[in-house]
Amino acid sequence: MSLKEGISLRKLEATQGSTAQFYTPQLSDETMLVQVPSHSISDFFVHHFQTDQLLVVKGSFIVVALYNKQYHYYPLTEEKPQVITIPPGIPHCAINLTEKDCVMVNAVLRHGESHPLDYRPMKPPFPYDFDQINLIVETSQQTQLNKKEMTLLLEA
Repeated sequence: MSLKEGISLRKLEATQGSTAQFYTPQLSDETMLVQVPSHSISDFFVHHFQTDQLLVVKGSFIVVALYNKQYHYYPLTEEKPQVITIPPGIPHCAINLTEKDCVMVNAVLRHGESHPLDYRPMKPPFPYDFDQINLIVETSQQTQLNKKEMTLLLEA
C-alpha cells in the first residue's frame, strides 16, 4: 500500500515448512539489526541516498515520518509482519513507549555515497500528537492480549 511518494507498507508473506515459517528476505545493499529501547523517542534522521526497509522481529514501535508539514504515524509490530519502505528525503524517527525493547531489521538500499547530514539527528520541529500515539500503543497492546487469550482458550 503506497502512503506517500514511495513510503509503503507491505505485508510479509510466509511459506510454511514442517515446523517453521519462512519469510522472503528483502533485497538490500546492507542489512542491520536495530534495537529501539523501551520508553524511547529518537531524533529525526533524513537520508539523501538511502532507502530504509524496516521489519520488526521482536516487540513493536511507531515510525514517525514528516511530510507536508505533518507527522504520519506507522505502527509496526512482531504480531503483524510487514515492511515499511522509507525512500530518501523523508525525515523519520522511532517511538517505542512500550515496556519491551523492539528489535528490527533494516534492509538498506544505497543510492550513492552517504551524505554528511544523513546521520545527523534533528529535533522534532513541533510537538507530537501523544493522544494518537498512546491510542496506537493501547490498541496494539489490546490486540496482543486478545491473541494471548485466544491461544489460552484453544489450549484449554
